[in-house]
Amino acid sequence: MQRFVTSNATPSTPFPPAASGRTAREVALQVVMEAGALLRDHFQGELQVTSKGRGNVVTDLDHLVEAQSIRLLRREFPSFGILAEESAQVPSDSGYTWVMDPLDGTRNFASGLPVFSVVLGLARGDVVVLGMTYDPLRDELFLAETGKGATLNGKPIQAARQARVKDAVLAFDMGYSDERARNALKLMVNLWPGMQTIRILGSAALGLAYVASGRIDLYFHHLLSPWDIASGILLVREAGGVITDKDGKPATHASESIVAANPALHADFLRLTEGSDWRGDTPI
Repeated sequence: MQRFVTSNATPSTPFPPAASGRTAREVALQVVMEAGALLRDHFQGELQVTSKGRGNVVTDLDHLVEAQSIRLLRREFPSFGILAEESAQVPSDSGYTWVMDPLDGTRNFASGLPVFSVVLGLARGDVVVLGMTYDPLRDELFLAETGKGATLNGKPIQAARQARVKDAVLAFDMGYSDERARNALKLMVNLWPGMQTIRILGSAALGLAYVASGRIDLYFHHLLSPWDIASGILLVREAGGVITDKDGKPATHASESIVAANPALHADFLRLTEGSDWRGDTPI
């Protein structure tokens, strides 16, 4: 499986222009806005839902949004590669790859829960340099570009400043590994009541966006894919946060697990969870 690194290094050259002459950012914005409109228009409507495993579903909207988005990306940047969750893995020699999740939080969407997002990242080589996470129901666009900071609807955002787990709002998601999810729940039981509260969001992309914007203090997960983190790692780092795997190593293209928070809180969480079964899980 192809994955990508994110970096704080400033890109040395601008992105190639689109076929229409627009910038990559402008095209990406059109993609996520049109995808979001499609999801918003069909939310709580009739869906075709297929199971990919217990708790892991895909809807006809996932496929529809992905196909619509890929058509636009291929038309504007025909030489760029594409890595998308439901179908497309188009290699490229251009050095650029779009990484997309058309609907992060599909289980929520299919259940009528209004917590889901569109995720789009652009990687140069193995470095993600542009990321967008869009919540269509709230019309909230979380955006980051390497070296340019992170924003929410155009306004700068910053990770929260709580330094200790006992003062923090923690969030995580269950994922699709029963053993790892069980260990995550055990971790929370062992820490409880040593934090303010716990949230299970159902969208890793929004979890990372909420860390970047200070809405939650820390987010962790144990089994993710490139499209889950395509924008989130960049958002967190550009917002002044730290994001690593569960062993404390900087999150990279090979990372399955993540812990995201401000530097002090991140360190406190790793200290408190050392030796836990969740930290001891081996890669799948």
